[in-house]
Amino acid sequence: MISFKPKQITKTLLEVLPERARDVLEKRYGLGKDGETYTLEAIGQSYGITRERVRQIENYGIQSIQKSEVYKKHFDLFVEMQKLIDQLGGGLIAEHVLLDELSTDPTTRNHLYFVLVVGDPFYKSKENPQYSHRWFTERKVADAVEKARRSGYKGLNRDELVSETEILNRFRNELIEITDQQDEEDRKRWLQISKEIGRNPLGDCGPADSPQIKVK
Repeated sequence: MISFKPKQITKTLLEVLPERARDVLEKRYGLGKDGETYTLEAIGQSYGITRERVRQIENYGIQSIQKSEVYKKHFDLFVEMQKLIDQLGGGLIAEHVLLDELSTDPTTRNHLYFVLVVGDPFYKSKENPQYSHRWFTERKVADAVEKARRSGYKGLNRDELVSETEILNRFRNELIEITDQQDEEDRKRWLQISKEIGRNPLGDCGPADSPQIKVK
């Protein structure tokens, strides 16, 4: 689904950095040969510096890449990723869904994630108790979907089960302000952002913590 090789691109982007900044990013994002990711604390211990200092080096590295000529040279691939988010999710998609579409290889997924982090034609909303990590290209769409999901969830009783068609219809009715930017496949993917709405093995939908969703 993508025209570039993620590992080659990240290698090229990292080459613009000083050795320590490059090493920090490789460890933080699992870009080394072993594909292992390290915490700020673990990296700090290896260098004898604080985790906050590691975070500063990480931010410096990302910003340096974004300002580099190499980034500008490869800007088309970031536009490609932007279009992919639009194509697959109508401008908003759960991070795990996007990565699942692109690769099943853990190491390749690390490199793809780094491309997302470095790219600036799209944005990330962090995980919270209600939503998974997600990426979007338009704030208007992201805000409308989250507002609609909250409204749709409030109408579900804990033990209530509804069909996927019903939950999608409820969702659609709350998304009137962006009707020109959605279809049923978009709504299905947008539901995957929510941690509060789940689907049981029979395909019925309801609150994720319901015993009728979490069937033993």
